[in-house]
Amino acid sequence: MKKITEHQIVSILKEAESGIAVKELCRKYSMGNSTFYKWWEKYG
Repeated sequence: MKKITEHQIVSILKEAESGIAVKELCRKYSMGNSTFYKWWEKYG
């Protein structure tokens, strides 16, 4: 698995803020919901 950079994480979170569903983002970036919400807590 490729390591995701902090810049990429922030970009993904901004996509969520723009209205894209978390479920869609998780599918698009092949990650679990729990990963997204851990990032949201740390960077959101």
